[in-house]
Amino acid sequence: MQINLVAVGTRMPAWVTEGYREYAGRLPRECSLVLVEVPPCKRRKTLNTERIREEEGRRILAALPPRATVVALDVRGKSWDTETLATRMRGWMQDGRDVSLLVGGADGLSDECRKRADLHWSLSALTLPHALVRVVIAEQVYRAWTILTGHPYHRA
Repeated sequence: MQINLVAVGTRMPAWVTEGYREYAGRLPRECSLVLVEVPPCKRRKTLNTERIREEEGRRILAALPPRATVVALDVRGKSWDTETLATRMRGWMQDGRDVSLLVGGADGLSDECRKRADLHWSLSALTLPHALVRVVIAEQVYRAWTILTGHPYHRA
């Protein structure tokens, strides 16, 4: 199974890239995490927030592989603990389809992305910087993997 982290934004600070690579690199081939960066919409006075979200949403949807299970990262989604993520990952692996985790831009995800999603996951009720979300997702996917494999990284 491949998990695609489809995220708006292309130029991240070095600490984000390093943090993401650290955890994504620990995952085995059978559960790889691949970052798919989507260019953000150029901001102009003639574009309002809704149009920016729609354009970025089209770019996100175009980046999705066919038949993928789609999970929208959304503050209005359900909160999962790490064990729940591990359970979901086990199911995804048994399902045999790739998974795409969607992270919107500064203005969030479009309605079309939300409609396309099979699941809606909230990392926190807090507003998190989109760059930090990449690192958090990579670490949590790795931690969930360690639960599935009985590795001592997770000490519940």
